[in-house]
Amino acid sequence: MDSVALATNPLREGLRSTRTVQPCILVIFGATGDLTHRKLLPALYNLAIEQPLPPQFTVVGVARRPFTDEQFRQQALDSVNTFSRRRPVNPSVWETFSKGLFYCQSQFDDPAGYERLDHLLDRLDQERGTQGNRIFYLATPPSFYGDIGALLSSSGVAKRGAASGVSPWARIVVEKPFGHDLASARALNERLNKGFSERQIFRIDHYLGKETVQNIMVMRFGNGIFEPIWNRRYIDHVQITVAESIGIEGRADYYEQAGAIRDMVQNHMMQLLTLTAMEPPVTFGADSVRDEKVKVLRAIPPLMEAEISTDTVRGQYGPGLVAGEPVPGYCEEPGVNSHSQTGTFVAAKLLIENWRWAGVPFYLRTGKRLAKRVTEIAIQFKRPPYLLFQGAAAQQMQPNVLSMRIQPNEGISLQVSAKVPGQEMKLRTVNMDFLYGSSFGVEPPEAYERLLLDAMLGDSTLFTRIDETELAWTLVDTIVRDWQVTGTPLSRYEPGAWGPKEADTLIERDGRSWRRL
Repeated sequence: MDSVALATNPLREGLRSTRTVQPCILVIFGATGDLTHRKLLPALYNLAIEQPLPPQFTVVGVARRPFTDEQFRQQALDSVNTFSRRRPVNPSVWETFSKGLFYCQSQFDDPAGYERLDHLLDRLDQERGTQGNRIFYLATPPSFYGDIGALLSSSGVAKRGAASGVSPWARIVVEKPFGHDLASARALNERLNKGFSERQIFRIDHYLGKETVQNIMVMRFGNGIFEPIWNRRYIDHVQITVAESIGIEGRADYYEQAGAIRDMVQNHMMQLLTLTAMEPPVTFGADSVRDEKVKVLRAIPPLMEAEISTDTVRGQYGPGLVAGEPVPGYCEEPGVNSHSQTGTFVAAKLLIENWRWAGVPFYLRTGKRLAKRVTEIAIQFKRPPYLLFQGAAAQQMQPNVLSMRIQPNEGISLQVSAKVPGQEMKLRTVNMDFLYGSSFGVEPPEAYERLLLDAMLGDSTLFTRIDETELAWTLVDTIVRDWQVTGTPLSRYEPGAWGPKEADTLIERDGRSWRRL
Protein backbone atom coordinates (compact mmCIF):
# COMPACT_ATOMS: atom_id res chain seq x y z
CA MET A 1 0.00 0.00 0.00
CA ASP A 2 1.42 3.44 -0.87
CA SER A 3 0.93 6.81 0.79
CA VAL A 4 -1.55 7.92 -1.89
CA ALA A 5 -3.86 4.99 -1.13
CA LEU A 6 -3.71 5.78 2.56
CA ALA A 7 -4.59 9.38 1.91
CA THR A 8 -7.51 8.73 -0.44
CA ASN A 9 -9.25 5.71 1.13
CA PRO A 10 -11.17 6.73 4.30
CA LEU A 11 -11.36 3.09 5.44
CA ARG A 12 -7.59 3.07 5.78
CA GLU A 13 -7.33 6.26 7.79
CA GLY A 14 -5.04 5.82 10.79
CA LEU A 15 -3.42 2.63 9.55
CA ARG A 16 0.05 4.13 9.23
CA SER A 17 2.11 3.67 12.38
CA THR A 18 3.08 6.84 14.25
CA ARG A 19 5.32 5.13 16.79
CA THR A 20 8.99 6.03 16.51
CA VAL A 21 11.77 3.44 16.75
CA GLN A 22 15.18 4.47 18.00
CA PRO A 23 18.20 3.46 15.90
CA CYS A 24 19.24 -0.06 16.90
CA ILE A 25 20.81 -3.34 15.80
CA LEU A 26 18.69 -6.49 15.68
CA VAL A 27 20.93 -9.55 16.08
CA ILE A 28 19.22 -12.75 14.87
CA PHE A 29 20.72 -16.00 16.15
CA GLY A 30 19.66 -18.72 13.73
CA ALA A 31 19.71 -16.34 10.79
CA THR A 32 19.74 -19.10 8.15
CA GLY A 33 16.91 -21.06 9.73
CA ASP A 34 13.30 -21.53 8.71
CA LEU A 35 11.80 -19.01 11.15
CA THR A 36 14.10 -16.24 9.94
CA HIS A 37 13.51 -17.17 6.29
CA ARG A 38 9.73 -17.44 6.45
CA LYS A 39 8.78 -14.89 9.10
CA LEU A 40 11.43 -12.54 10.46
CA LEU A 41 13.07 -11.17 7.33
CA PRO A 42 9.77 -10.65 5.45
CA ALA A 43 8.31 -8.97 8.55
CA LEU A 44 11.26 -6.58 8.83
CA TYR A 45 10.99 -5.67 5.14
CA ASN A 46 7.25 -5.01 5.55
CA LEU A 47 7.99 -2.73 8.49
CA ALA A 48 10.48 -0.86 6.31
CA ILE A 49 7.73 -0.41 3.70
CA GLU A 50 5.46 1.21 6.29
CA GLN A 51 8.33 3.46 7.40
CA PRO A 52 8.34 3.05 11.20
CA LEU A 53 12.03 2.00 11.01
CA PRO A 54 14.81 4.60 11.10
CA PRO A 55 17.35 4.63 8.25
CA GLN A 56 20.05 3.52 10.73
CA PHE A 57 18.18 0.30 11.56
CA THR A 58 20.58 -2.64 11.17
CA VAL A 59 20.23 -6.44 11.15
CA VAL A 60 23.09 -8.80 11.95
CA GLY A 61 22.52 -12.47 11.22
CA VAL A 62 24.40 -15.05 13.29
CA ALA A 63 24.52 -18.69 12.23
CA ARG A 64 26.90 -21.58 11.54
CA ARG A 65 26.90 -21.40 7.73
CA PRO A 66 29.90 -19.65 6.11
CA PHE A 67 27.90 -16.79 4.57
CA THR A 68 29.21 -13.42 3.47
CA ASP A 69 27.21 -10.22 3.91
CA GLU A 70 26.18 -10.41 0.26
CA GLN A 71 25.03 -14.02 0.56
CA PHE A 72 22.94 -13.11 3.61
CA ARG A 73 21.42 -10.19 1.70
CA GLN A 74 20.56 -12.51 -1.18
CA GLN A 75 18.91 -14.94 1.24
CA ALA A 76 16.91 -12.04 2.66
CA LEU A 77 15.79 -11.03 -0.84
CA ASP A 78 14.73 -14.60 -1.58
CA SER A 79 12.77 -14.65 1.69
CA VAL A 80 10.94 -11.44 0.86
CA ASN A 81 10.21 -12.54 -2.71
CA THR A 82 8.76 -15.82 -1.47
CA PHE A 83 7.00 -15.02 1.82
CA SER A 84 6.36 -11.29 2.13
CA ARG A 85 2.74 -10.16 2.00
CA ARG A 86 4.02 -7.13 0.08
CA ARG A 87 5.25 -8.25 -3.34
CA PRO A 88 6.91 -7.55 -5.69
CA VAL A 89 9.87 -5.99 -3.91
CA ASN A 90 10.03 -2.21 -4.01
CA PRO A 91 13.53 -1.51 -5.44
CA SER A 92 14.09 1.79 -3.62
CA VAL A 93 12.98 0.38 -0.25
CA TRP A 94 15.06 -2.75 -0.74
CA GLU A 95 18.18 -0.77 -1.61
CA THR A 96 18.02 1.12 1.68
CA PHE A 97 16.94 -1.88 3.74
CA SER A 98 19.57 -4.28 2.36
CA LYS A 99 22.43 -1.89 3.15
CA GLY A 100 21.69 -2.53 6.81
CA LEU A 101 22.03 -6.35 6.58
CA PHE A 102 25.24 -7.97 7.85
CA TYR A 103 26.36 -11.46 8.80
CA CYS A 104 28.60 -13.05 11.45
CA GLN A 105 29.47 -16.74 11.25
CA SER A 106 29.65 -18.51 14.61
CA GLN A 107 28.67 -21.61 16.49
CA PHE A 108 26.11 -20.68 19.13
CA ASP A 109 28.31 -22.01 21.94
CA ASP A 110 31.68 -20.69 20.70
CA PRO A 111 33.10 -17.82 22.82
CA ALA A 112 35.39 -16.76 19.95
CA GLY A 113 32.35 -16.15 17.77
CA TYR A 114 30.92 -13.77 20.36
CA GLU A 115 34.18 -11.81 20.33
CA ARG A 116 33.85 -11.40 16.55
CA LEU A 117 30.23 -10.38 17.00
CA ASP A 118 31.18 -7.83 19.65
CA HIS A 119 33.72 -6.20 17.34
CA LEU A 120 31.23 -6.13 14.47
CA LEU A 121 28.51 -4.52 16.59
CA ASP A 122 30.89 -1.86 17.88
CA ARG A 123 31.95 -1.06 14.31
CA LEU A 124 28.34 -0.82 13.12
CA ASP A 125 27.47 1.44 16.04
CA GLN A 126 30.07 3.87 14.71
CA GLU A 127 29.37 3.47 10.99
CA ARG A 128 25.55 3.41 11.11
CA GLY A 129 24.84 5.45 14.23
CA THR A 130 22.92 2.75 16.10
CA GLN A 131 23.90 4.26 19.48
CA GLY A 132 24.69 0.93 21.15
CA ASN A 133 21.01 -0.14 21.20
CA ARG A 134 20.70 -3.88 20.64
CA ILE A 135 18.04 -6.57 20.42
CA PHE A 136 19.09 -10.22 20.45
CA TYR A 137 16.53 -12.54 18.83
CA LEU A 138 16.91 -16.26 19.59
CA ALA A 139 15.51 -17.96 16.48
CA THR A 140 17.37 -21.18 17.29
CA PRO A 141 16.39 -24.57 18.68
CA PRO A 142 15.40 -24.15 22.37
CA SER A 143 18.42 -26.20 23.50
CA PHE A 144 20.65 -23.21 22.65
CA TYR A 145 18.71 -20.53 24.54
CA GLY A 146 20.59 -20.92 27.81
CA ASP A 147 24.05 -21.03 26.19
CA ILE A 148 23.37 -17.96 24.04
CA GLY A 149 22.04 -15.99 26.98
CA ALA A 150 25.03 -16.92 29.15
CA LEU A 151 27.61 -16.10 26.45
CA LEU A 152 25.96 -12.78 25.61
CA SER A 153 26.45 -11.90 29.26
CA SER A 154 29.96 -13.28 29.83
CA SER A 155 31.33 -11.89 26.54
CA GLY A 156 30.03 -8.40 27.21
CA VAL A 157 28.11 -8.33 23.92
CA ALA A 158 24.85 -7.49 25.70
CA LYS A 159 26.52 -4.68 27.67
CA ARG A 160 23.51 -4.82 30.03
CA GLY A 161 21.69 -1.74 28.86
CA ALA A 162 18.34 -0.51 30.10
CA ALA A 163 15.07 -2.14 29.03
CA SER A 164 13.72 1.07 27.55
CA GLY A 165 13.90 4.81 27.67
CA VAL A 166 17.64 5.23 28.24
CA SER A 167 20.33 4.55 25.65
CA PRO A 168 22.17 2.36 25.18
CA TRP A 169 19.62 -0.37 25.82
CA ALA A 170 19.67 -4.15 25.30
CA ARG A 171 16.81 -6.64 25.03
CA ILE A 172 16.55 -10.35 24.31
CA VAL A 173 13.64 -12.01 22.49
CA VAL A 174 13.07 -15.70 23.21
CA GLU A 175 10.84 -17.92 21.06
CA LYS A 176 8.55 -20.56 22.53
CA PRO A 177 8.81 -23.01 24.13
CA PHE A 178 10.25 -21.32 27.20
CA GLY A 179 11.37 -24.48 28.93
CA HIS A 180 10.02 -28.02 28.80
CA ASP A 181 8.31 -27.87 32.19
CA LEU A 182 8.23 -25.64 35.26
CA ALA A 183 11.69 -26.67 36.49
CA SER A 184 13.39 -26.11 33.13
CA ALA A 185 11.59 -22.78 32.63
CA ARG A 186 12.93 -21.56 35.96
CA ALA A 187 16.43 -22.83 35.15
CA LEU A 188 16.40 -21.07 31.76
CA ASN A 189 15.17 -17.85 33.31
CA GLU A 190 17.94 -18.02 35.89
CA ARG A 191 20.57 -18.28 33.13
CA LEU A 192 19.07 -15.39 31.17
CA ASN A 193 18.88 -13.23 34.30
CA LYS A 194 22.67 -13.26 34.55
CA GLY A 195 22.80 -10.88 31.60
CA PHE A 196 19.28 -9.48 31.38
CA SER A 197 16.69 -8.24 33.84
CA GLU A 198 13.07 -9.34 33.62
CA ARG A 199 12.17 -6.06 31.87
CA GLN A 200 14.71 -6.86 29.16
CA ILE A 201 13.42 -10.38 28.42
CA PHE A 202 10.69 -10.57 25.75
CA ARG A 203 9.14 -14.08 25.62
CA ILE A 204 7.40 -14.10 22.27
CA ASP A 205 4.17 -15.90 21.42
CA HIS A 206 3.22 -15.04 17.85
CA TYR A 207 -0.49 -15.59 18.59
CA LEU A 208 -0.46 -12.36 20.58
CA GLY A 209 0.58 -10.46 17.46
CA LYS A 210 -2.52 -11.49 15.52
CA GLU A 211 -5.05 -8.72 14.96
CA THR A 212 -8.05 -10.63 16.31
CA VAL A 213 -6.21 -11.59 19.48
CA GLN A 214 -5.38 -7.93 20.13
CA ASN A 215 -8.95 -7.00 19.24
CA ILE A 216 -10.33 -9.19 22.06
CA MET A 217 -9.49 -6.46 24.55
CA VAL A 218 -10.77 -3.66 22.33
CA MET A 219 -14.03 -5.45 21.61
CA ARG A 220 -14.63 -6.26 25.28
CA PHE A 221 -13.57 -3.03 26.90
CA GLY A 222 -14.21 -0.55 24.09
CA ASN A 223 -17.86 -1.43 23.49
CA GLY A 224 -20.48 -0.88 26.15
CA ILE A 225 -22.73 -3.70 24.92
CA PHE A 226 -20.33 -6.57 25.66
CA GLU A 227 -18.66 -6.03 29.02
CA PRO A 228 -21.91 -5.97 31.09
CA ILE A 229 -22.85 -9.45 29.82
CA TRP A 230 -19.31 -10.91 29.87
CA ASN A 231 -19.88 -13.05 32.96
CA ARG A 232 -21.44 -16.17 34.45
CA ARG A 233 -24.92 -14.66 34.53
CA TYR A 234 -25.18 -14.55 30.74
CA ILE A 235 -22.49 -16.86 29.37
CA ASP A 236 -23.09 -20.62 29.32
CA HIS A 237 -19.59 -21.75 28.32
CA VAL A 238 -16.54 -20.88 26.24
CA GLN A 239 -14.87 -23.02 23.57
CA ILE A 240 -11.30 -22.43 22.39
CA THR A 241 -10.17 -24.43 19.35
CA VAL A 242 -6.69 -24.47 17.82
CA ALA A 243 -6.85 -27.00 14.99
CA GLU A 244 -4.20 -27.86 12.43
CA SER A 245 -4.81 -29.94 9.31
CA ILE A 246 -1.13 -30.80 8.83
CA GLY A 247 0.97 -33.43 10.61
CA ILE A 248 4.25 -32.75 12.37
CA GLU A 249 5.98 -31.70 9.12
CA GLY A 250 9.39 -33.26 9.84
CA ARG A 251 9.63 -31.87 13.39
CA ALA A 252 9.81 -35.25 15.13
CA ASP A 253 12.72 -34.32 17.40
CA TYR A 254 10.80 -31.40 18.86
CA TYR A 255 7.32 -32.91 18.85
CA GLU A 256 8.32 -36.15 20.54
CA GLN A 257 9.44 -34.05 23.51
CA ALA A 258 6.58 -31.57 23.46
CA GLY A 259 3.38 -33.18 22.27
CA ALA A 260 0.21 -31.16 21.79
CA ILE A 261 -0.10 -30.07 25.42
CA ARG A 262 3.34 -28.44 25.58
CA ASP A 263 3.31 -27.24 21.99
CA MET A 264 -0.07 -25.50 22.12
CA VAL A 265 -1.86 -25.58 25.48
CA GLN A 266 0.90 -24.15 27.71
CA ASN A 267 1.40 -21.09 25.54
CA HIS A 268 -1.03 -20.27 22.72
CA MET A 269 -4.21 -21.57 24.34
CA MET A 270 -3.43 -20.14 27.76
CA GLN A 271 -2.90 -16.75 26.12
CA LEU A 272 -6.28 -16.94 24.40
CA LEU A 273 -7.97 -18.07 27.61
CA THR A 274 -6.50 -15.32 29.77
CA LEU A 275 -7.33 -12.54 27.31
CA THR A 276 -10.91 -13.83 27.10
CA ALA A 277 -11.36 -14.15 30.86
CA MET A 278 -9.29 -11.27 32.31
CA GLU A 279 -10.71 -8.35 34.25
CA PRO A 280 -10.48 -4.85 32.72
CA PRO A 281 -6.93 -3.55 33.19
CA VAL A 282 -6.41 -0.05 34.58
CA THR A 283 -4.56 0.87 31.37
CA PHE A 284 -3.31 -0.96 28.28
CA GLY A 285 0.20 -0.74 29.70
CA ALA A 286 2.33 -3.87 29.83
CA ASP A 287 2.18 -4.53 33.57
CA SER A 288 -1.52 -3.68 33.92
CA VAL A 289 -2.55 -6.14 31.19
CA ARG A 290 -0.22 -8.90 32.33
CA ASP A 291 -1.27 -8.50 35.97
CA GLU A 292 -4.85 -9.29 34.99
CA LYS A 293 -3.81 -12.29 32.89
CA VAL A 294 -1.85 -13.69 35.82
CA LYS A 295 -4.92 -13.34 38.08
CA VAL A 296 -6.88 -15.57 35.69
CA LEU A 297 -4.23 -18.29 35.81
CA ARG A 298 -4.15 -18.12 39.60
CA ALA A 299 -7.92 -18.65 39.66
CA ILE A 300 -7.77 -21.92 37.70
CA PRO A 301 -7.69 -24.72 40.28
CA PRO A 302 -5.30 -27.56 39.42
CA LEU A 303 -7.17 -30.64 38.21
CA MET A 304 -7.36 -33.38 40.82
CA GLU A 305 -6.50 -36.95 39.91
CA ALA A 306 -10.17 -37.95 39.63
CA GLU A 307 -10.85 -35.01 37.30
CA ILE A 308 -7.98 -35.84 34.96
CA SER A 309 -9.77 -38.94 33.67
CA THR A 310 -13.07 -37.13 33.05
CA ASP A 311 -12.00 -33.60 32.14
CA THR A 312 -9.01 -34.27 29.86
CA VAL A 313 -8.53 -36.35 26.71
CA ARG A 314 -5.28 -37.13 24.94
CA GLY A 315 -5.21 -38.53 21.43
CA GLN A 316 -2.88 -39.49 18.59
CA TYR A 317 -3.64 -39.58 14.87
CA GLY A 318 -3.30 -42.85 13.02
CA PRO A 319 -2.85 -43.53 9.30
CA GLY A 320 -5.62 -42.67 6.88
CA LEU A 321 -6.68 -40.63 3.89
CA VAL A 322 -6.71 -36.83 3.51
CA ALA A 323 -8.26 -35.45 0.31
CA GLY A 324 -8.06 -38.96 -1.12
CA GLU A 325 -4.33 -39.25 -0.48
CA PRO A 326 -2.84 -41.66 2.07
CA VAL A 327 -1.04 -40.04 5.03
CA PRO A 328 1.02 -41.79 7.71
CA GLY A 329 -0.01 -42.10 11.32
CA TYR A 330 2.03 -40.27 13.92
CA CYS A 331 4.03 -43.39 14.81
CA GLU A 332 4.88 -43.83 11.12
CA GLU A 333 6.26 -40.30 10.73
CA PRO A 334 10.04 -40.13 10.06
CA GLY A 335 11.98 -39.90 13.31
CA VAL A 336 9.08 -40.93 15.55
CA ASN A 337 9.30 -43.96 17.82
CA SER A 338 7.00 -46.63 16.38
CA HIS A 339 5.54 -47.16 19.87
CA SER A 340 5.40 -43.48 20.81
CA GLN A 341 2.88 -42.41 23.42
CA THR A 342 3.16 -38.72 22.50
CA GLY A 343 -0.22 -37.03 22.18
CA THR A 344 -1.05 -35.07 19.04
CA PHE A 345 -4.48 -34.03 20.37
CA VAL A 346 -5.63 -32.61 23.69
CA ALA A 347 -9.08 -31.66 24.95
CA ALA A 348 -9.70 -30.31 28.42
CA LYS A 349 -12.34 -28.69 30.58
CA LEU A 350 -11.09 -25.93 32.87
CA LEU A 351 -12.89 -23.81 35.46
CA ILE A 352 -12.02 -20.33 36.66
CA GLU A 353 -12.98 -19.87 40.29
CA ASN A 354 -13.65 -16.14 40.57
CA TRP A 355 -16.74 -13.96 40.77
CA ARG A 356 -16.96 -13.41 37.03
CA TRP A 357 -16.58 -16.99 35.83
CA ALA A 358 -17.54 -19.40 38.62
CA GLY A 359 -19.50 -22.29 37.10
CA VAL A 360 -18.69 -21.39 33.47
CA PRO A 361 -16.63 -24.18 31.85
CA PHE A 362 -13.88 -23.36 29.37
CA TYR A 363 -13.50 -26.20 26.85
CA LEU A 364 -10.14 -26.39 25.04
CA ARG A 365 -9.20 -28.62 22.11
CA THR A 366 -6.15 -28.67 19.88
CA GLY A 367 -4.56 -31.21 17.59
CA LYS A 368 -2.69 -32.15 14.44
CA ARG A 369 -4.27 -33.75 11.34
CA LEU A 370 -7.73 -32.42 12.18
CA ALA A 371 -10.47 -31.61 9.69
CA LYS A 372 -9.28 -28.10 8.90
CA ARG A 373 -6.90 -25.35 9.99
CA VAL A 374 -8.77 -22.98 12.25
CA THR A 375 -8.28 -21.10 15.51
CA GLU A 376 -11.37 -19.73 17.20
CA ILE A 377 -12.71 -18.50 20.52
CA ALA A 378 -16.47 -19.03 20.84
CA ILE A 379 -18.52 -17.42 23.62
CA GLN A 380 -21.85 -19.26 23.88
CA PHE A 381 -24.53 -17.37 25.77
CA LYS A 382 -27.34 -18.92 27.77
CA ARG A 383 -30.52 -19.89 25.96
CA PRO A 384 -33.51 -17.54 26.22
CA PRO A 385 -36.80 -18.80 27.73
CA TYR A 386 -38.80 -20.84 25.22
CA LEU A 387 -42.35 -20.16 26.42
CA LEU A 388 -42.82 -17.26 24.01
CA PHE A 389 -41.91 -19.49 21.06
CA GLN A 390 -43.89 -22.62 21.80
CA GLY A 391 -44.09 -25.43 19.29
CA ALA A 392 -41.82 -25.93 16.33
CA ALA A 393 -40.29 -22.49 16.52
CA ALA A 394 -38.78 -23.18 19.92
CA GLN A 395 -36.99 -26.24 18.57
CA GLN A 396 -35.30 -24.07 15.96
CA MET A 397 -33.88 -21.59 18.43
CA GLN A 398 -30.13 -21.70 18.91
CA PRO A 399 -28.16 -19.94 21.61
CA ASN A 400 -26.34 -16.74 20.69
CA VAL A 401 -22.66 -17.28 19.96
CA LEU A 402 -19.94 -14.69 19.62
CA SER A 403 -17.04 -16.25 17.72
CA MET A 404 -13.64 -14.64 17.26
CA ARG A 405 -11.74 -16.21 14.37
CA ILE A 406 -7.98 -15.92 14.87
CA GLN A 407 -7.04 -17.78 11.68
CA PRO A 408 -7.68 -18.02 8.82
CA ASN A 409 -9.87 -15.10 7.66
CA GLU A 410 -9.47 -13.09 10.85
CA GLY A 411 -12.71 -11.58 12.09
CA ILE A 412 -15.62 -11.67 14.51
CA SER A 413 -19.10 -13.13 14.05
CA LEU A 414 -22.23 -12.83 16.20
CA GLN A 415 -24.82 -15.57 15.75
CA VAL A 416 -28.42 -14.47 16.40
CA SER A 417 -31.92 -15.82 15.76
CA ALA A 418 -34.20 -14.14 13.22
CA LYS A 419 -37.66 -14.82 11.79
CA VAL A 420 -37.82 -16.33 8.31
CA PRO A 421 -40.04 -14.23 5.98
CA GLY A 422 -43.49 -15.79 5.60
CA GLN A 423 -46.82 -16.40 7.30
CA GLU A 424 -45.51 -18.82 9.95
CA MET A 425 -43.30 -18.22 12.96
CA LYS A 426 -40.14 -19.94 11.76
CA LEU A 427 -36.73 -19.05 13.07
CA ARG A 428 -33.33 -19.25 11.48
CA THR A 429 -29.86 -18.56 12.79
CA VAL A 430 -28.07 -15.71 10.98
CA ASN A 431 -24.60 -14.25 11.36
CA MET A 432 -23.48 -10.66 11.78
CA ASP A 433 -19.90 -10.72 10.47
CA PHE A 434 -16.87 -8.48 10.67
CA LEU A 435 -13.82 -9.36 8.56
CA TYR A 436 -10.61 -7.36 8.69
CA GLY A 437 -9.95 -7.50 4.96
CA SER A 438 -13.35 -6.19 3.87
CA SER A 439 -13.90 -3.74 6.74
CA PHE A 440 -10.60 -1.88 6.43
CA GLY A 441 -9.77 -2.59 2.81
CA VAL A 442 -6.34 -3.89 3.71
CA GLU A 443 -4.73 -7.16 4.65
CA PRO A 444 -3.85 -7.20 8.38
CA PRO A 445 -0.14 -7.21 9.18
CA GLU A 446 1.59 -10.45 10.04
CA ALA A 447 1.92 -11.17 13.75
CA TYR A 448 5.71 -10.92 13.68
CA GLU A 449 5.53 -7.41 12.24
CA ARG A 450 3.69 -6.12 15.31
CA LEU A 451 5.81 -8.08 17.79
CA LEU A 452 9.15 -7.11 16.27
CA LEU A 453 8.10 -3.47 16.28
CA ASP A 454 6.99 -3.70 19.92
CA ALA A 455 10.32 -5.26 20.91
CA MET A 456 12.17 -2.38 19.25
CA LEU A 457 9.96 0.07 21.12
CA GLY A 458 10.42 -1.72 24.43
CA ASP A 459 6.66 -2.39 24.72
CA SER A 460 6.24 -5.76 26.44
CA THR A 461 2.42 -5.76 26.60
CA LEU A 462 2.12 -8.60 24.07
CA PHE A 463 4.98 -10.64 25.55
CA THR A 464 4.81 -13.15 28.38
CA ARG A 465 6.07 -12.34 31.85
CA ILE A 466 7.88 -15.00 33.89
CA ASP A 467 5.14 -15.44 36.52
CA GLU A 468 2.60 -16.00 33.72
CA THR A 469 4.89 -18.59 32.13
CA GLU A 470 5.41 -20.41 35.42
CA LEU A 471 1.70 -20.54 36.25
CA ALA A 472 0.89 -21.99 32.82
CA TRP A 473 3.61 -24.62 33.27
CA THR A 474 2.26 -25.49 36.73
CA LEU A 475 -1.15 -26.27 35.22
CA VAL A 476 0.32 -28.32 32.37
CA ASP A 477 2.78 -30.17 34.62
CA THR A 478 -0.10 -31.26 36.88
CA ILE A 479 -2.00 -32.74 33.95
CA VAL A 480 1.03 -34.48 32.41
CA ARG A 481 2.12 -35.91 35.75
CA ASP A 482 -1.35 -37.31 36.46
CA TRP A 483 -1.56 -38.79 32.95
CA GLN A 484 1.62 -40.68 33.74
CA VAL A 485 0.51 -41.74 37.22
CA THR A 486 -3.00 -42.82 36.23
CA GLY A 487 -2.00 -44.28 32.87
CA THR A 488 -4.54 -42.18 30.98
CA PRO A 489 -5.06 -43.99 27.67
CA LEU A 490 -4.02 -42.48 24.35
CA SER A 491 -7.12 -42.41 22.15
CA ARG A 492 -6.67 -42.86 18.40
CA TYR A 493 -8.36 -40.78 15.72
CA GLU A 494 -8.37 -40.75 11.95
CA PRO A 495 -6.75 -37.94 9.96
CA GLY A 496 -9.34 -35.41 8.86
CA ALA A 497 -11.56 -36.00 11.89
CA TRP A 498 -12.07 -33.60 14.80
CA GLY A 499 -10.20 -35.79 17.23
CA PRO A 500 -11.12 -38.97 19.13
CA LYS A 501 -14.70 -39.77 20.17
CA GLU A 502 -13.65 -39.39 23.81
CA ALA A 503 -13.37 -35.63 23.19
CA ASP A 504 -17.04 -35.58 22.21
CA THR A 505 -17.91 -37.48 25.37
CA LEU A 506 -16.03 -34.92 27.49
CA ILE A 507 -18.33 -32.08 26.44
CA GLU A 508 -21.51 -34.08 25.81
CA ARG A 509 -21.40 -35.28 29.40
CA ASP A 510 -22.31 -31.69 30.32
CA GLY A 511 -25.16 -31.53 27.79
CA ARG A 512 -23.13 -29.50 25.31
CA SER A 513 -21.39 -30.15 22.00
CA TRP A 514 -18.37 -28.89 20.09
CA ARG A 515 -19.03 -26.23 17.49
CA ARG A 516 -19.04 -27.24 13.84
CA LEU A 517 -16.19 -25.39 12.22
